[in-house]
Amino acid sequence: MKLILKILAAILGIFLATKFVPGVSLKIVPGKSIYFGIELTQGWQILILVGTVLGLINLFIKPILNLISLPLKILTLGFFSLILNMGIIWFLDVFFAELQILGLKALFFTTLIIWIMNLILDIKE
Repeated sequence: MKLILKILAAILGIFLATKFVPGVSLKIVPGKSIYFGIELTQGWQILILVGTVLGLINLFIKPILNLISLPLKILTLGFFSLILNMGIIWFLDVFFAELQILGLKALFFTTLIIWIMNLILDIKE
């Protein structure tokens, strides 16, 4: 159930970021939108794929990164957590050519929206 909530929060967060944050877009790239041998032809397909990957990263890899970066989080009074989250979103931007986040401001607000979605869906749990 937690996995489904993480994936749902990621999908909703990315969707809201593409709608409301200037500089964030999610578009199919002809000829490059092929994953696992399947060509993606619709925007919702890439949204679900990117959201699923982000949800899996948040559930499995992020706790390990949180543990490793605990001393930095203590020194910065939790600010490094924001940097870590922005790094994960930036990684998705680099990994998926369809996701474009232009600038640090757009990256910050996208991270903030996804964090809020995770917070809302974690309360429902």
